[in-house]
Amino acid sequence: MEAIVIGYSGHAFVLIDTLLTLNYQLNGYCEQAVKNNNPYKLSYLGKERDADVLEKLKKAAVFIGLGDNKIRENVYRYLVKHQLNCPTAVHPKAHVSEMATIGNGTIVMPGTIVNACASIGEAVICNTASIIEHECEIGNFVHIGPGAVLAGNVKIGEGTFVGANAVVKQGITIGANVVIGAGAVVTKDIADGLVVYGNPAKKR
Repeated sequence: MEAIVIGYSGHAFVLIDTLLTLNYQLNGYCEQAVKNNNPYKLSYLGKERDADVLEKLKKAAVFIGLGDNKIRENVYRYLVKHQLNCPTAVHPKAHVSEMATIGNGTIVMPGTIVNACASIGEAVICNTASIIEHECEIGNFVHIGPGAVLAGNVKIGEGTFVGANAVVKQGITIGANVVIGAGAVVTKDIADGLVVYGNPAKKR
């Protein structure tokens, strides 16, 4: 199947590796300007909001290679508005329970584990080797960083970022637009919009 990637830097490179493993044919990338660093030798198509580029996007599977949650949300909402095809991509070396649900536009990177009855929203990044345990509920536009561990029954609101190797205790509720620092250990609920770090995690 033909695919186009929006965004073309670090996170997008990992996404592209996943897409190639899934046998997608990459037809180019969209960015604000052409990128000098082009390791996959992809064609620059232009900005995704340009009228001529939109016509190309309508003919392909579209994947968002943007790590920033707010930017990814804005792009995804634009794509949905125009009824474009934004499928989920799950790397073959990830494990996703048949009892889990994953929304459109979500990317599950290699080594990730999504266990039974977990629910993951739209345009989420489940980054390399993250663990999302049973009955977790992950909102739209969340980024779960590499190696992060969410124990069972964790709830995470929209737009939250969970840093690399962070650990969230079972049963914890984390609000929307929270930032959890790398390596943090979350043992208490976190309200919307907070930045926390450390062991145990505390408000900055």
